[in-house]
Amino acid sequence: MPPFKVNTHRLDPYKTFKFRVLWEGSTAPVAGVSKVGALKKTTEVVEFREGNNPNTVLKSPGQTKYEPITLERGVTLDGDFDEWASKVWNIGTSFGAETSLKSFRRNITIEVYNEAGQLALAYEVYRCWVSEYQALPELDASANAVAIQILTLQNEGWRQLEVPELDEPSFE
Repeated sequence: MPPFKVNTHRLDPYKTFKFRVLWEGSTAPVAGVSKVGALKKTTEVVEFREGNNPNTVLKSPGQTKYEPITLERGVTLDGDFDEWASKVWNIGTSFGAETSLKSFRRNITIEVYNEAGQLALAYEVYRCWVSEYQALPELDASANAVAIQILTLQNEGWRQLEVPELDEPSFE
C-alpha cells in the first residue's frame, strides 16, 4: 500500500518547517511561532506475575502521561504569551485574584502544511496551561540573534484531527 492515498506518486514524508499554532476560539495563528516541541505520550508499564508462574513477568498498560509542549517565537509587541502565562500566576494582584481559574487552560491546534502550503495534518491539544514562561532571553551585545520567548505548556492529551489528503498541485 502506498504511504499516500491521493498522491500515490509521493514518497517523502511531510517536512517540519511549515506549520502554525491556533489558540482556542481564534482563527488567526499565534504570531511569530518558530518552533513547536514534539507531541509525546508515555504509558507506564505495570508488571505483575502469577504466583503459580515464577519464571514470567506479565505486563499491562498503566497510566498515560502527556509530555509538556514548548512554543518558541520571536519577541514582538504581541502580548498573548505574557497574558496567558499571567492567568496561571499574576504577581501584584489582590489576594485571591492571583490565578484565573476560569480561563488559565485553553486548547490549542497545531497544523502542519505540505510544501505547497496545503493543510496536511492537524492536532488538537487539550486543556493546556503555562507551566514555564521565558519572556526574554539572555541579552548579549556581541550576539547576532533574534530574541525568543518560550512557553512550556502542560496538557491533558491530544488527538489527530481528520484532514482530507488534497491532490498536490503539478506544474507539468
